[in-house]
Amino acid sequence: MIETAPITEKAVIVGLINQNQDEKQAKEYLDELEFLADTAGAEVLKKFTQKLDVPNAATFVGPGKLEEIGNYIKVMEADTVIFDDELSPTQLRNIERALDCKILDRTNLILDIFAKRAKTAHAKTQVELAQYQYLLPRLTRMWTHLERQRGGIGMRGPGETQIETDRRIILDKISRLKDQLIKIDKQKATQRKNRGKLVRVALVGYTNVGKSTIMNMMAKSEVFAENKLFATLDTTVRKVVIVNLPFLLADTVGFIRKLPHGLVESFKSTLDEVREADILLHVVDISHPGFEEQIDTVNETLKEIEAADKPTMYVFNKIDAFTYVKKDEDDLTPSTKENISLQEWKNSWMAKNNTPALFISATEKENIEEFKRELYEEVKKIHSQRFPFNDYLYDITWEED
Repeated sequence: MIETAPITEKAVIVGLINQNQDEKQAKEYLDELEFLADTAGAEVLKKFTQKLDVPNAATFVGPGKLEEIGNYIKVMEADTVIFDDELSPTQLRNIERALDCKILDRTNLILDIFAKRAKTAHAKTQVELAQYQYLLPRLTRMWTHLERQRGGIGMRGPGETQIETDRRIILDKISRLKDQLIKIDKQKATQRKNRGKLVRVALVGYTNVGKSTIMNMMAKSEVFAENKLFATLDTTVRKVVIVNLPFLLADTVGFIRKLPHGLVESFKSTLDEVREADILLHVVDISHPGFEEQIDTVNETLKEIEAADKPTMYVFNKIDAFTYVKKDEDDLTPSTKENISLQEWKNSWMAKNNTPALFISATEKENIEEFKRELYEEVKKIHSQRFPFNDYLYDITWEED
């Protein structure tokens, strides 16, 4: 049988400029949405933006902008329109009627990527639960005839409509998936207990910042890593030894702004590795223009899962891709991020946050020895408390590989 390449969908993406996000931020968000679309397998033909104080309650954008989008997709024969915010069921229904094509919002797109990336039974169950929780309030728009797992004589109420049947089926599936996750969570908890008292370190950070690359470098393993969003869904734990000090290193799912709440809820068991870690390595892509906002997004998610108070080392990765444009001495315009050198970033970060911060390139192996030294010292603090009779372990002379 001859395999054919999957057909690439043609898409346009839509975002708003408002009081919560200015024009520059809106552009960054749409760039990220384009990356999400690319990860899902779509080609973005055009980006549409509109200035609105608040989204239009009926159609997200105004009627004029909606007509402009409709004319464009007819001419270009686009398949899909993707909106950068979660759409209400009413907005979805109205936009579909107006544009007569597939409509996705950011949440739906992320869920699709997660479904594509899920490999293990655990990840697949978590994604499926989030998908059904997203689908439930939107049944009036979907009205698809779901596979009947219950029905027949004595099972259908008098006068039950198709949508009521579908709603009952979904509620049953949500209940079963939650039960499955409870069982899986118990198994995972048992596995964690069996690891003993070894110090646990968890890699956390925004999606696509290089966590899996760092994991592969430290553990000499082959965790899947590529330049795509959400390359890693399942938590991977490896034993790592620096010089003579063993500890456990966990690679976790990346965070993202506007992460669907249902996904956070579904993936809380995966994020138990973060909650139970002794040290967090917060990996940051310093080459990304919005890396400070990404840091805030990760910290907010850590608060949400009650893991924000843990000892944290900031690892600023991808320094090889960092760009620095030195200003002329007679240039009196205000400095931008591009005008701040790496050393200035380091000094300001250390002074402002009073936390360990390392600047590395995992792919180019820059400053890796310094990174290992700092991590060794942080692990040693906890290890020496748990194993006070192993003092001989720490009396070593550091030698570079």
